[in-house]
Amino acid sequence: MNALPKFVEFHEEGPREGFQIEKQIYPLEQRVKLIEMLAESGLKQVQVGSFVNPRAVPQMADTEQLFAAIKKRPGVRYTALWLNQKGFEKALATPGVDLDGKILFYTTDVFSVRNNNCSVAENQQRQAEWMKLYAQHNVPVETVYVMTAFGCNFQGVVPLSAVLDQFKFALDLCRGGKLPQLYLADTMGWANPESIKERIAAVRELAPAARIGLHLHDTRGLGPANFYAALEAGVDLFDSSVAGLGGCPFASHAAHTAAGNICTEDMVLMCQEMGVATGIDLDKLIAASQFAEQVIGRTLNGKVMHGGNLEKYRKKAA
Repeated sequence: MNALPKFVEFHEEGPREGFQIEKQIYPLEQRVKLIEMLAESGLKQVQVGSFVNPRAVPQMADTEQLFAAIKKRPGVRYTALWLNQKGFEKALATPGVDLDGKILFYTTDVFSVRNNNCSVAENQQRQAEWMKLYAQHNVPVETVYVMTAFGCNFQGVVPLSAVLDQFKFALDLCRGGKLPQLYLADTMGWANPESIKERIAAVRELAPAARIGLHLHDTRGLGPANFYAALEAGVDLFDSSVAGLGGCPFASHAAHTAAGNICTEDMVLMCQEMGVATGIDLDKLIAASQFAEQVIGRTLNGKVMHGGNLEKYRKKAA
């Protein structure tokens, strides 16, 4: 058995990725409370919302007001997503946004067009322009994402070579600057533990000094197994969502109620039970997930929020 990381870092995406896929638009006050509960649990990065076209994603139309309403907690980064220059300019102009420069790549043309209205090749040139724009505003590029890094609902299994081609292009763009984090994104839930290990190893061989992160979806129930496989491969950086909220609105899943991102509190419990530190108070995180379920108004996909923290039962049994 490979040694597991001593500490795992979670970047919480529920307030953005979780709420953007819901058909209903939820009150700002409830989302503010959830974000503040997540920050209080010990999470060090929370993605609050996105600066995107309000006609395409009306659930995120009030992101500026959301940032204005949050009581920021020291030591926590409150980030946002943008997909074009207009969105980036809104983020720049919005007080309280912790700007984290990221460049995003795709492996299939169909999804690239659906998500960003351009081909894979056209997107590469767009990301080159992003590098210039970030430099103009002194925003460091922290992260490279390769979307649909395992498979695509529209074009099937994605070959490893297609993933590495995107990372190679990104690394060339970043040459001369600080080496960014390299994220493999299982956007549509195609990964399995073996493909997780294979692609982590390949990216590590390509860029041995880079920190590798994973953006995993639990669409088909393999999220926890994939998370554990990544831990065994030494990965210590993950995107996740409270209560398992999330998913991609452009992925063409049968139902928006399908499981989204890997569930933050479930993965924190797994780490806790294996002696891997996270810096997160699981009971407070469970309270946040239960509040999220109350806000959404239906049973959500998280398990620990319903089954409870095992530490509580150990204390009762002692």
